[in-house]
Formats: sequence, structure tokens, C-alpha cells
Amino acid sequence: MHTVLGIDLGTQSLKVVFYDYQRKQLVANVSAPLQLRQAPGGVAEQEVSWWVDALAQALDAVDGDLKQSVRAVAVSGQQHGLVLLDQECRSLRAVPLWCDTSSATSCQLLHAQLGGKGQAIHLTGNPVLPGYTAGKLKHIQEFEGDVYRRIRHVLLPHDYLNFFLTGRMTMEYGDASGTAFFDVRTRDWSKPLLHALDRERDLRAWLPPLVEPFSIVGTLTGKAASFTGLPAGTPVATGGGDNMMAAIGTGNLEPGCLTMSLGTSGTLFAYSDRPVVDPQGEIAAFCSSTGGWLPLLCTMNCTVSSEWGRNLFGYDIERFESAIGAAPPGSMGIITLPFFNGERTPNLPAAKAWMIGLDAVNGSPRNLLRSNVEGATFALRFGIDALRRLSLETRRIVLTGGGAQSPTWRQMVADICDLPVVMLDQDQGAAFGAALLALAAVEGIGQADFPAMVKAHLSYDESRCHQPDADVVALYSEVYQTYRRAVEHARHFSLADQVGTAP
Repeated sequence: MHTVLGIDLGTQSLKVVFYDYQRKQLVANVSAPLQLRQAPGGVAEQEVSWWVDALAQALDAVDGDLKQSVRAVAVSGQQHGLVLLDQECRSLRAVPLWCDTSSATSCQLLHAQLGGKGQAIHLTGNPVLPGYTAGKLKHIQEFEGDVYRRIRHVLLPHDYLNFFLTGRMTMEYGDASGTAFFDVRTRDWSKPLLHALDRERDLRAWLPPLVEPFSIVGTLTGKAASFTGLPAGTPVATGGGDNMMAAIGTGNLEPGCLTMSLGTSGTLFAYSDRPVVDPQGEIAAFCSSTGGWLPLLCTMNCTVSSEWGRNLFGYDIERFESAIGAAPPGSMGIITLPFFNGERTPNLPAAKAWMIGLDAVNGSPRNLLRSNVEGATFALRFGIDALRRLSLETRRIVLTGGGAQSPTWRQMVADICDLPVVMLDQDQGAAFGAALLALAAVEGIGQADFPAMVKAHLSYDESRCHQPDADVVALYSEVYQTYRRAVEHARHFSLADQVGTAP
């Protein structure tokens, strides 16, 4: 048996999938939990050692012979996290993650130095948002000078695992485009943005070489092979950010297909064969990891919202599913703005969650829980509106992520977005996408032939596909407009709080 290995470094867990590409069969799927250190002020961090330990834990649960069957590896990783290494390649501090919003004021400072948010978009294709890497680096410069002076290497989470496996530091275009100091049009570092970050040194000296799609970044070192139980010398493909790998794993490689990931964060993205830059900065102008572009919307609270509700009432998954299925669409007038961790779209890092429309009749657990899920889905529906504003096709949605396991949530997505929802038999998302990129390395597949190769390894689970219900679509269309008006009120209050004035 010959397999390829996809590794997905998430926020809550690290997953490994082994795919027998000759029989087109997933033969192992194991995950290990990850801690998340959070603190007041928007801090959300992990240690690089936790990632390595989780990789060891996941692989220890896999049969040794199966590990020896691996012919190539690729890593998917949570985007935007700031990995800082010193001269000896040791981690200097905990890694601020994508959901760390403590750099909000540093992002405002960078925008001011550049001449405004619009100028940042002009230079790179993206504004500098608290989730992105640039603001985190500026924050370290401002508040942790001793750490900043010792920096010699800047990596992203998936780059760090590649480095651990191969001893080589690289970065690929898709993940790099989420730093906010990378020009998505030219696929190169933005000198003006890097200069605004540090006017005294050329930060390109800290950044790894950029590698082309479908490259081999290195091979498994003897030390890494001994640690993991994988064969020494195994090729390690470029891999990429989790959204880029999820695009591969869901077959999102041509215009018209949307991928919606219902994970800790919510993401919605499309494929484009041209750069798509949103002058309003609501849609991220990312590159794909396959030679195209990946216009994307990200929200910071997706299953965060549903888990909050489950924990509030002490419901397990089965009871939660029963409750949201029993509640009527629209939750009898309750609207939830699920900004539990602040929010990225709209850019309100200091925002709080709101629940409005409660009365003595509708305040049941089932309505409250369904409203939480509807609010998270409305936030992603906004991305469809924005993609259409940018003249992108939207024909169907491929769902992935933990929330997609809920039949009620899947139907809700179809009704709120008024689009067919499909699920794949291979619903491992980013992990499976990484495995397919590893397979391309094994078979010598390049950009032109990759979409056909991916299509040959994907199939739909018809029993979990959903069509929109016209009557419910009409109801949700009205509720969604109420949700959008509530968001504008929340924006007004949140922005007033940020500048310290009364609303």
C-alpha cells in the first residue's frame, strides 16, 4: 500500500490523514487536541512546542507499517500566526494566532503611517487587520522591544512545521498573502508595507524564500523521521494555509464554486484566475496555493457561537441538534450578533455579542440556540453579497468544517444563502487538501493538470446535499435585512467605544 499524508494544524486540534491514493481510500484519520491560551485584551496564543507534541501524539496512534507507507507529506496550517525565531532558530515567545486581536491599535498605527486603510489596500490588496501577521509584528515591536531585537526569522504556523520536518524555511504565496505585507498582484513582498513596519531595517532579511506552487520544499530529515516514525527522505510538498488547502480538499479550483467552512472561525471563499481586490476591504484578496487567487471572507465566530450556546445550557451534540431543528426558522424574532471574540468582518475587534428581539414568549433554549447558529450563518451570507458585488460567480456551496456535520445547519445554509449545498464523501477539508497536494508531488502533477487530478479523487455524498426551500428563503431574506441593520448599530457602538466617546 502507498499513501500520502496530510497534516492539518488547526486552532483546537492537529489532524493527520493517511490517504491510499491507489484505492482512493482514507485509511487513517487521527487528531490530537491543542491548548489555546487566552487573556484579557484579545490575547490568543499557542506555543510551537504544543504543535510538535500534538503531531507526535497523533502519529503515535497510527500503525507503524502504515506510517512507513507514506510517499509524500504536505502541511496545512492556521493562517496569520506570527512565529518568531532567534539566531539559533529557537522560538522567542508564544505565537499570537489569527484570533488574537491585541494588535488592533498597532494596525491603526500602520494605516496612519501608510496614509490610510485605502493606501494599504492599494499597496498589497489587503488592509492591515488585527487578525493578520503585520499588525502582530508591529505590536511586538511597540511593546516587546527585547523580543523584537532578537528576531532573525519570521514564519507562519505551517511554515514552522515544514521547518521542523525538513530543516528548511520557506513560504508559499497563498499563506504569505495573509500576512498583509505581501502584494497579491505581484506575488512578492511589499517593500512599502515592510518599510512602514520598520524604517530602520529591511525586514525581508527575516522572511523565508518564497516558493512556487507544487514545489517540494525538502525531504524528511533523519531526526524528524525518528521523531515521527515516517520514512526518512520522504518529500514534503509546499502545503499552505488552511483555507488554501480546504479549497483543494473541496474541489474549489474553478469559478462558480464556493467553499464555506463552519469551523471555529467561519470562512467563505471562491476561486478566481485573476486578482480580486476589494476596495472596501471586506473580502480578503488572497492568492490560492495552486497558481490562482482565493477571494475570501472570514468571521471570527462560527462554531464559537454554537459551542457557547451548548455550554450555556449543558447540551450535548445530539440534544443541540434536536433543539435547533425544533425551533422555527427566524427563531421567533430573536437575532444574535455572535461577536464573542470581537469580529473581523466587519472589522470590530472590540465588539461584543448581542442578542435582540427577546420577549416573554420566544425566550426558549431552542430559539436562543437556533438564533446563535443563524447569526453565524448570516455573517457568512454577507460574504456572498460581497463576492457578487465584485462580479464573482456563485453557483453552489461546498460545506466543510465541524458545523457541517449538522443536517439542520446544512439546510439553514442553503435557505439563508439561497444556493444548493453539497457535501463530499471526503469531508476532511484542509487535511485532505494537503494530502492531495502531497499526491501531486508523488505523481509530478503541475498547475495545468491538478484540477483534473483532484476531481478524480472527490465524490459527493448525495444523502447530505440540500436544496433551498423557497418559502424559507423568503422568510430568511427579511430576517437577514434585520440582522444587517443590527450589525450597523453594533458597528456604531463598537467604534464609539474604540475612540472613547459616547455613541
